[in-house]
Amino acid sequence: MLPGALKALQEAEVVVGYKMYLELIADLTVGKTLHASGMRKELERCQVAIDHAAAGRRVVIVSSGDAGIYGMAGLIFDLCRTKNIQAAHCDANGIQDKDPSAPFCIEVIPGVAAFNAAASRVGAPLMHDFAAISLSDHLTPWEVIEKRIEAAAAADFVIAIYNPRSKTRPNLLNQAQQVLLHHRAVSTPVAIVRRAMRDGEWQNIVTLGSIPFAEVDMQSIVIVGNSKTYTWRGWMVTPRGYLDKYGIGG
Repeated sequence: MLPGALKALQEAEVVVGYKMYLELIADLTVGKTLHASGMRKELERCQVAIDHAAAGRRVVIVSSGDAGIYGMAGLIFDLCRTKNIQAAHCDANGIQDKDPSAPFCIEVIPGVAAFNAAASRVGAPLMHDFAAISLSDHLTPWEVIEKRIEAAAAADFVIAIYNPRSKTRPNLLNQAQQVLLHHRAVSTPVAIVRRAMRDGEWQNIVTLGSIPFAEVDMQSIVIVGNSKTYTWRGWMVTPRGYLDKYGIGG
């Protein structure tokens, strides 16, 4: 855990989050007021955090990875804007900055995004331009997701895929694969990393044409290489072009 996040948890009076995430940090939340809830309770969690903050309590809302990347930071801002809650900025010490009349201040503390953690376990697949795309169609229609996959694939971006496969959406990764195959060779390297940097971590480097769909779940990140991505000694690497620029290599 990064120092900023650890400090925020130590100073918090109230900690709000998805039940599984709070279980992972149980040793850091002893003696604090906890509000844990299950999947699809994001609105409830964010509203509880806002209510406690408005009451003068120091609150942390926990996301996995980075709170600003598919996390809860955006929804907190959405709710404050919609409800016309004039939240202020926090300074580097978490103290309200500039607007003393605001009911509370917000600090977004950066974390290690899931695609960062996953990439680090398999080498350097994100060394050049990349896109992150979630396959979850709970909030975004599949037609929009499909267009984004098509555009990113056509532009030769490395693609980090979030929420690739669940029990209720078992076939969306298969559909994404078919879109990608319009633009990528079947031999394109693909990394699958499940539970990156947690207990039970599992990883595999395969090809776009041989994705083991049954091994992929909601705790997995799938990284699809671009036309230059290669594998070497069990690593997956996307070169940025240094060797070509300086004329190094065979």
